[in-house]
Amino acid sequence: MIVNPVPWPNGAKVACAITFDMDADSLVHIEHPKDSIKRVSTISMLRYGPQVGVPRILEAYRRYGIKQTFFVPAWCIEQYPGAIEGMINDGHEVGFHGYIHEAPNSLSKADEHYWMQRSIDTIVKHTGKRPRGNRSPLYNFSDNTADLLVKEGFLYDSSLMGDDVPYILKTKMGELVEVPTSWATDDWPPYVHSIDLNYVMQVMSPERAMEGFLAEFEAMRRAGGGLWIGIWHPFVSGRLSRWLRVEAMIEYMLGTNEVWFATLEDIARHILKCRENGTYKPRVDQLPYYDKPVAPKRTASPKKRRG
Repeated sequence: MIVNPVPWPNGAKVACAITFDMDADSLVHIEHPKDSIKRVSTISMLRYGPQVGVPRILEAYRRYGIKQTFFVPAWCIEQYPGAIEGMINDGHEVGFHGYIHEAPNSLSKADEHYWMQRSIDTIVKHTGKRPRGNRSPLYNFSDNTADLLVKEGFLYDSSLMGDDVPYILKTKMGELVEVPTSWATDDWPPYVHSIDLNYVMQVMSPERAMEGFLAEFEAMRRAGGGLWIGIWHPFVSGRLSRWLRVEAMIEYMLGTNEVWFATLEDIARHILKCRENGTYKPRVDQLPYYDKPVAPKRTASPKKRRG
């Protein structure tokens, strides 16, 4: 059961979005800033995303007639403008994903804001519009991120994992729609194997990985009113055998006649529209969750009494 199911358009039981984080080789440069250029094999693996994966993904989206969301670090937009042009020309959404995949919760508030503003300028230059959505790199949303996003006019975030349906993040600066994610539908755990990225796991077959992704979908579909989001990467799920399995998944989902494929911006706007007309009341989370550390400090052990 979903406690607070969303009334999706046209009576759909599930809102679906296959979001792609096109990180390209920003990952190796941020992980190994001193010698990344020597890690040529890893760079080539990551460049597969914008050079091979993205064109393959866009071609399939055209065939299926769906518009989706891509999150792209601004450095990657500068390095691979052709990939971004393809996304924009086909009517897809491009969201904010850091400058070079830096972790916001490792930065001061001033530095986080600087890289956010610099990235927004890059996105506007290449897409013609300000980004409306954010996904923090590696979900590393900081205690300042929400306020900064509100200040910069963002509509939604998609970094947190607090519900099966969208909810509201409220801060002293204003509100955002949270379009939540889950590691269960992220393609990193079943597929990524890279020594240079410090992630070495057994690589699953597409069928095995899809078991988990579809289990999440079927649960949302059965309950009704839920949200299914793939958090995928072109260099990972854009590989041919995996992408062919994704195409079969899309065909299956569309064939149920019970899904609404949409961009995350459209999903966020639907939530706000339903709240405004009284057909849905999303949960509200006040941020930050804590204003100071909560773990108790270690104190010296009491001295043993003698005698």
